[in-house]
Amino acid sequence: QVQLVESGGGLVQPGGSLRLSCAASGIIFSINTMGWYRQAPGKQRELVAAITSGGSTNYADSVKGRFTISRDNAKNTVYLQMNSLKSEDTAVYYCNTFNPRERARRDYWGQGTQVTVSS
Repeated sequence: QVQLVESGGGLVQPGGSLRLSCAASGIIFSINTMGWYRQAPGKQRELVAAITSGGSTNYADSVKGRFTISRDNAKNTVYLQMNSLKSEDTAVYYCNTFNPRERARRDYWGQGTQVTVSS
């Protein structure tokens, strides 16, 4: 059974930093694509950043240059380092994974962690 457990959310002032972690189990972590999504109140869930098994990354335009996604295959963990946080980054952040080798994509989600950027 796939489990994704996020941690690291919280309240931070504008300009501050947070690092989110997502520990995965029940998957072959090294081959899965890992990602972070977020959903703000009244808005659709959106992709923030993703990283493939080979280390290729992609980011939403709104976070480029401020956020960095990384993975540690030995720890089955993906991270999202968030710097220069803005109020518009406030959202629930969800960890996501899927196996790109499967013909029919199946997405798995964590429970989410709240990030609030406010003074």
